[in-house]
Amino acid sequence: MITLKINGFDVEVKEGATIYHAASSIGVKIPTLCYDERLKPHGSCRICVVEVEGARSLMASCSTPAANGMVVHTESEAVVTARKELLDLILANHPLDCLTCEKAGRCTLQDLCYQYDIEESTFDGKRKSYEKDASNEFYTADQTKCILCGKCVYVCSQVQNTDAICFVDRGFETHIGTPFDMGLSESTCVSCGNCVAVCPVGALMPKRKEKFRYWEVEKVKTTCSYCGVGCQMELLVKDGKVVEVEPVKGHSNDGLLCVKGRFSYDFVNHPSRLKKPLVRKNGVLEEVTWDEAYETIVDKIKEIKAADGPDAIAAFSSARGLTEENYLMTKMMRAVIGTNNVDHCARL
Repeated sequence: MITLKINGFDVEVKEGATIYHAASSIGVKIPTLCYDERLKPHGSCRICVVEVEGARSLMASCSTPAANGMVVHTESEAVVTARKELLDLILANHPLDCLTCEKAGRCTLQDLCYQYDIEESTFDGKRKSYEKDASNEFYTADQTKCILCGKCVYVCSQVQNTDAICFVDRGFETHIGTPFDMGLSESTCVSCGNCVAVCPVGALMPKRKEKFRYWEVEKVKTTCSYCGVGCQMELLVKDGKVVEVEPVKGHSNDGLLCVKGRFSYDFVNHPSRLKKPLVRKNGVLEEVTWDEAYETIVDKIKEIKAADGPDAIAAFSSARGLTEENYLMTKMMRAVIGTNNVDHCARL
């Protein structure tokens, strides 16, 4: 363990921890645009700079290891001035369309500009402009709004292991793109949307079927129903309707989702979706209570088992259920009913 001082408070952390981790351990929030705990620290945005007494310059807290006896200031005059200049430079090449931007209310750049009183850039010159890439079926990429933080690139390569996007060109022409700039539809992108989830600005946005602002929605935490992994996610609900899905950093998925969990939620709102059990009575399917449905199932199983034996009954379980649920199905069939007639769809 090592001990350092942050904003006048003594902090004890394990050796190897960064200044950012040390500050977070005592509730000191250091702003950042590029940091993600799942990624290797790369310090590209520099917003997280702090002042370390005795250092020649300001240090990027997300990539600088804490040292024993270090004295750190996270909001000194030099730090605040540097952050304001960095935000000023970012805005020099970023459209000020917050009134119509879909990311409004959940844009980290917008929040930081508000925090540090940056209304517009003091720099004047050529601005980058790109055509919006809408070739992907589920999300759009607007490089004009990109701040080159690199989070999308690194989550795609280091976490998702797809390597569909990368930094293209150098200098003023640097942008996020696919090989030969052929568009997302021609890349190795699997449409998982994890790049969309980490983007701090409006450069990557899901293709919405409903218009809404993020402050209008209610969040409902749930488990994805598409397979048995148990990925955690939040449903964004407006007026009783699911309008978007966001990943949650649960134990099984660590903030990641696949294309189904992230974008395929329309079935929830589909008018043909069955919401109550149906039992056929006199040749017609009728809605019944769950208790009546269960009673019908139990009665039919007992009737068939008594007439033709347990092997006349079979069970077919689903990959959309949890592993534990599928195990319980086999247990019930073998131990309760007395048959090994159990199968599984194995995939969706």
